[in-house]
Amino acid sequence: MPPLRALLASKHRIVGVYTQPDRPAGRGRQLAMSAVKQCALEHQLQVFQPSTLREPTQVEVLASLKPDVMVVVAYGLILPNSILSVPRYGCVNIHASLLPRWRGAAPIHRAILAGDANTGITIMQMDAGLDTGPMLLERHCAIDARETTASLHDRLSAMGAEAIVAALDELAAGSLEPRPQPALGATYASKISKEEARIDWRGSATQIDRQIRAFVPWPIAETHWQGEQLRIWEAEPLADSPDARPGTITKVEPNAIVVATGDAALRLLKVQQAGRKTVSAGEFARANDLQGAVLGA
Repeated sequence: MPPLRALLASKHRIVGVYTQPDRPAGRGRQLAMSAVKQCALEHQLQVFQPSTLREPTQVEVLASLKPDVMVVVAYGLILPNSILSVPRYGCVNIHASLLPRWRGAAPIHRAILAGDANTGITIMQMDAGLDTGPMLLERHCAIDARETTASLHDRLSAMGAEAIVAALDELAAGSLEPRPQPALGATYASKISKEEARIDWRGSATQIDRQIRAFVPWPIAETHWQGEQLRIWEAEPLADSPDARPGTITKVEPNAIVVATGDAALRLLKVQQAGRKTVSAGEFARANDLQGAVLGA
């Protein structure tokens, strides 16, 4: 959304907006428009929602718009060569990492899971490969110690909005020089699965903390308590190394609970039982007898 709004406020003219087809959403599973579509319609822009871009008719539709360039942001559909070659300046992608690190679908999650200290935005020229095209422009930023995927996504989205306008300005002026990605350092950011959200308390407090932060806002790291799902929304690693089985609640504090891990301890701050609202870990503890209980068992 920020990139679209930034382009609307720029000197560049938008001739059409492509977004995914409307999907069922909410408890009633009613068809809902994406935020991108809503914004586009508010500004009287043409909206296209094909389920695939591989059909020849889609190439004809895009060509009829006579685009100079196509800006792609987390679109979710593969762009075939027939589409990539339509715009005069090709297709450019706002990618949420410093390429070639974290090519693929989940660069923000993977950066936090890996404990990366820095990341950023790469504006790249798209080719037939997976995020392998030449780089046009980069913006760098540090990853804060308590960063979640949600907070980092928002920061990078704003950064990407500024970067794409700057890149298009330079592209129009003929001053943007494509650079090949470095040959070394490529990593792949595979899609996130719900299975990855299950906490293994035998891991270190640092590893589990990264897992919790990486999976906000989805799918949310989880464990089990008394046979039921317990989601962990916020936590912080401690230097303490309690002599207890991993997963054991070793201390109950007014607003938190402390859990032993395979290396050091983790203070849980916000949790959510299945079908209930998110509460402080202290509130959860006051409603339940937790001292000595083992999570994940």
